Amino acid sequence: MRVAIAGAGAVGRSIARELIGNGHHVLLIDKDPSSIKPERVPDAEWLLADSCELSSLEEARLEHCDVVIAATGDDKANLVTSLLAKTEFGVPRTVGRVNHPNNEWLFTEAWGVDVNVSTPRIMSALVEEAVTVGDVVRLFTLGRGNANLVEMTLPADSPYVGKPSGLIPFPENCTLVTIVRDGQVYTPAPEQPVEIGDELLFVCNADVEEDLERLLNPGGHQ
Repeated sequence: MRVAIAGAGAVGRSIARELIGNGHHVLLIDKDPSSIKPERVPDAEWLLADSCELSSLEEARLEHCDVVIAATGDDKANLVTSLLAKTEFGVPRTVGRVNHPNNEWLFTEAWGVDVNVSTPRIMSALVEEAVTVGDVVRLFTLGRGNANLVEMTLPADSPYVGKPSGLIPFPENCTLVTIVRDGQVYTPAPEQPVEIGDELLFVCNADVEEDLERLLNPGGHQ
């Protein structure tokens, strides 16, 4: 897979190293000469250019990319890069970094963003996930925003403690994908019971998250 990353700062370089380690081809783009440091990621391609300019993206041969990641520290630049990648070059998948939480609402398909990554939201979700019992915590929005990855730590007073997961009437458009118990990850089988303190991970539509929480933790809604 060929991936172009706009923004060759610490974030962009870290993403590049991870992707290269997984066998992908990476191009790092940055308009700041001081950010062009090929020795930091020697296996990547490097391009000194402004990702907000059409001519720069043509030079980068963006039409041959499978994914474009807009990872600069400027939300406006990330939006413009994503929009050009999607509309002018038909890139199948775009990922936009959200630097300021107030701008998150802009990072949608209308601006060519398939997936937005908001560091403040992720950090707050991880904190909630670590300390919250009995509440549904949204960890990540998947794909084009039609589904979310959510987590719940099963409380002691849940009516389904000890019940096989296959007998729990989860809401429609809600699937239990993983159970984390005592640091071990389990693929849920229908006959496997859920236990107090289990971390249950679901993929579900946003409009059923409240129903899921009410099902597994009715005491929290009294």
